[in-house]
Amino acid sequence: MGEGPKSKELQAERDRYLPRGMASTMPAFAASGSGATLTDVDGNSYIDFATGISVMNVGHGHPRVVGAIRAQVERLVHSGGPVMLPEVYVRLARRLCEITPGAFPKKALLLNSGAEAVENAIKIVRQATGRPAVISFHNSFHGRTLMAMTLTGKVSPYRQNFGPYAPEVYQVPYPYEYRRPAGMTAESLGGSCVEAVRQLFKTTVPAERVAGILVEPVQGEGGFVVPPPDFLPGLRTLCTENQIPLIIDEVQTGFGRTGTMFAIEQSGIDPDLIVLAKSLGGGLPLAAVVGRSELMDAADPGGLGGTFGGNPVACAAALAVIEVLIDEKLPQRGKRLGDRALARMRGWEDRHPIVGDVRGLGAMVAMELVTDRATREPAGTLTNDVLRYCHAHGLALLKAGLYDNVIRLLFPLVISEQELDRGLDILEEALSAVPTSGSSVASSTPRPSRVRSR
Repeated sequence: MGEGPKSKELQAERDRYLPRGMASTMPAFAASGSGATLTDVDGNSYIDFATGISVMNVGHGHPRVVGAIRAQVERLVHSGGPVMLPEVYVRLARRLCEITPGAFPKKALLLNSGAEAVENAIKIVRQATGRPAVISFHNSFHGRTLMAMTLTGKVSPYRQNFGPYAPEVYQVPYPYEYRRPAGMTAESLGGSCVEAVRQLFKTTVPAERVAGILVEPVQGEGGFVVPPPDFLPGLRTLCTENQIPLIIDEVQTGFGRTGTMFAIEQSGIDPDLIVLAKSLGGGLPLAAVVGRSELMDAADPGGLGGTFGGNPVACAAALAVIEVLIDEKLPQRGKRLGDRALARMRGWEDRHPIVGDVRGLGAMVAMELVTDRATREPAGTLTNDVLRYCHAHGLALLKAGLYDNVIRLLFPLVISEQELDRGLDILEEALSAVPTSGSSVASSTPRPSRVRSR
């Protein structure tokens, strides 16, 4: 698939008119989507395990979302929030304040993208605290704009030679169980990463200069790294002790992806600010920062906003997305489907030695490929081979991870069990089909012992 005449014609146009930096994983070009299926310009269909990078959690073309978009287009496409605020902006802000964690007064700011929401979250906490410094984590991803890129904990491809970067950003390790330091137990990993922040306060930047700590409840682009259960509560305690706002980046994890509406709900803590995007808009550009009223109100009038932020069509779509997720119990369904996928993929560990680790939370599921289970050497080339096989056999799929060796599953929460199973069939076929003779993988190599991801 992806080699049809229309795709070849578009590839030539792409090469001529698009910069190299704007890359795509798949060689085909999308024409339409329905439910859990994408169709390219040559009529080839793909089971969608990518959902536009966790954007289409309610599936392609959900009738309630499409209906809301059509109705809003007929009423108002744009007025500009700084000019005359669309009434649907206010309705969505209220709904977001209602459904996000935290039984305290909240307010919401609507924006265009996850990166823009991250940038504004940092502006908000700096203004509210009067402090300059921000802490983020290794292996994180927060966006491609200047501050968001600086906060991101992976050099290639996100940072490249795009500096100089924003000042007063400091990073510490995230608890990555599969690649934890030698000699460290899984049980001590989460606490050690919280302690690394405390050490940072002593060695590099004092707590009283820190405006906020930004963290993903599950690392997305970092390879679907699920932290130990004590990590986020420990971070919450540290922030409370030092009066530092805790900012939770739910751009990829939010809106049912992890089995609850928001992943942070499963930690038992409340963030001070939460950053949202991707599936919020049901495919339309929309993001939000939601948080404590006293923080959100820190900026003077005109300090927050933008021309297109909270576009009424996107807001109407978002209100429909939220109700679909709740009415159809999609977070709970995603949990069941994710458990189904995890159970099957963990069976592959015994049959396919290149599978070093399988992990996930809800419908955020991944496997890390290695050439040697003893050394855990990343299998970057083999990962690309697996992707190419899947793409050629009708499965839209993405990789992730610090070493680009993690196969991640982001199927729509409306996918049928039959579609899910067929997609997993293709993925397992790919594991059997890719050549491993040049690697040091041995079928007799045991899987490493570890604490299972939640």
